[in-house]
Amino acid sequence: MNRFFETIVKLILSPYLATQALKVRKLAKVLPEPPGHRSGVTGTGPDLSLMIVGDSSASGVGAPHQTMALSGQMVNFLGASYRVKWRVMARSGATSCTVRPILRSQDPQRADVVLVVLGVNDVTSQMPLHRILACRAELYTLLFESWQAKRIIATGVPPIDRFPLLPNPLRWVLGLQARRFDKALAEQAKAIGVEYMPFDVPLTPEMMAEDGFHPGPNAYYLIGQKVATQILHR
Repeated sequence: MNRFFETIVKLILSPYLATQALKVRKLAKVLPEPPGHRSGVTGTGPDLSLMIVGDSSASGVGAPHQTMALSGQMVNFLGASYRVKWRVMARSGATSCTVRPILRSQDPQRADVVLVVLGVNDVTSQMPLHRILACRAELYTLLFESWQAKRIIATGVPPIDRFPLLPNPLRWVLGLQARRFDKALAEQAKAIGVEYMPFDVPLTPEMMAEDGFHPGPNAYYLIGQKVATQILHR
């Protein structure tokens, strides 16, 4: 019923939604990927290899430096307990279907934990859900088999209807789609042994970057703390 309702709403509002989307793309502030190292070794203790794979949020867009981005926050938390060998393999605009070439361009190395940060671009690109699920399955297989990942943790799709940049009704419609995608991705992850972490960080203004679309340093801090806690508790 939800899928049917979403389809009807999109059909009725399609001309207006298309106009809003074009206006957002034209006026949105484009933030760069932050400077700083995207790999390194940090901390003391038992060895832990960590890889962060995904889109602009995995790359830290919205933070002024990688130390304040998702990778920096995670490594800071984990480094108190582990000697973390970490790397970021991400690119702005990446989707579940375009991230695999980034991995294939590098020589596979064993990873204790792989964090997958994807989903927003899957929604905004209007990619069909069945295609997203197929690409995610191929991505997880690549990580488990070629990169010998012991654990894969995937973050949930953020509530796009809370992104300040987006006007209504575009924000509302994309939010409906994001929730549907998130539910399907969570069910898929559970079925194939991937840990799925619902996105539950409050997207209040102080949590968002200046573009109103990406997380800011405060959000990266909370997300990094949450993921690191899950890694440490297992």
